[in-house]
Amino acid sequence: MQLIVEAPINQLSFGNVTYNLLRQLWRKGVDVMWFPLGGNANFESFDKIDKNFGAWLQDSAKNANKKINPNIPSLKLWHLNGSQSRIGSKQFLYTFYELDQPTPEEINLAKFQTKTFFSSNYAAESFKKHGVDAGVVPVGFDEDFHKTSKQYLDPDIVHFGLMGKFEKRKHTEKIIKLWLAKYGNDNKYQLSVCVTNPFFKEDEMKAILANCLDGKRYTNINFLPYLKTNSEVNDFLNAIDIDLTGLSGAEGWNLPSFNASCLGKWSIVLNATSHKDWANESNCILVEPNSLEECYDGKFFQKGSTFNQGNIFTWDSDTVAQAMDLAVSKRGQNNTNGELLKEEFSYSRSVDRLLKGIEEIG
Repeated sequence: MQLIVEAPINQLSFGNVTYNLLRQLWRKGVDVMWFPLGGNANFESFDKIDKNFGAWLQDSAKNANKKINPNIPSLKLWHLNGSQSRIGSKQFLYTFYELDQPTPEEINLAKFQTKTFFSSNYAAESFKKHGVDAGVVPVGFDEDFHKTSKQYLDPDIVHFGLMGKFEKRKHTEKIIKLWLAKYGNDNKYQLSVCVTNPFFKEDEMKAILANCLDGKRYTNINFLPYLKTNSEVNDFLNAIDIDLTGLSGAEGWNLPSFNASCLGKWSIVLNATSHKDWANESNCILVEPNSLEECYDGKFFQKGSTFNQGNIFTWDSDTVAQAMDLAVSKRGQNNTNGELLKEEFSYSRSVDRLLKGIEEIG
């Protein structure tokens, strides 16, 4: 099979997904013409890349313009915003969507594709209501992540972790403040925070994180710098006992929480949006949402925009505090059902679903 792939490789979630999908396409012998979207071909995060895979990627990009023709199907990994350009006559879009109110522009762009695949049932159902032929292809577990035998902290310390982008959508500030109210300056517990946002300048980010502390000093919270490589991320996930990233109010999948669960950690997960595709009472600590609130933060989500409109799910602080207690009680118990997720959700299966969906249309 021949396939045009227009997608970025970089340090962001889209880049990680692209890397893993391309690796499986290579293994499955698909003849790929890879166009790094927006020139994004940054491999800094992927410090364990197979040399043969790397050479295949270079060849795929180098020879792409010599091999393309309009009859070869094209797979594009990108946001709906920006998906209007296409290389071939048949374009299949793979995208992430977190909210609940698709705009007319988003609906039309999804319909503009030969077919649009979303990463979650929540997103696909939101568009099916508007007549979009929406497919679902779950994200997989990145096989570069693995258990280590390292001892990161004093074994008596309960280590919580929070990572990803700093956003209202993800309840980042709310999570940090709740944890500090419950465990602040109790050195039996530690919170490692690895959050950033590329749209904030360094000074802005420092001020935002300082605001989470409300002017107080804490001995048991640790703000980590951006982790450049997957090996560093793997160490972070292995170091923690309990993940808090799953408390996000709207996700396309939530890779940090999912990956932590796959490594046998306990993640506290809001039972909403894409989380419902992989998280359940046997493989994580579920928290039921208590309401909805508008997503708008005045920076990334602007009310009245033609993209990213709608609501995120919220949670009750007392309920989450109780979930933290439950997570602490499970500390030291391996999350065996969480580890099973990496078999159920592999990138090999993701690629099989994509290829089947493309071949069905022809």
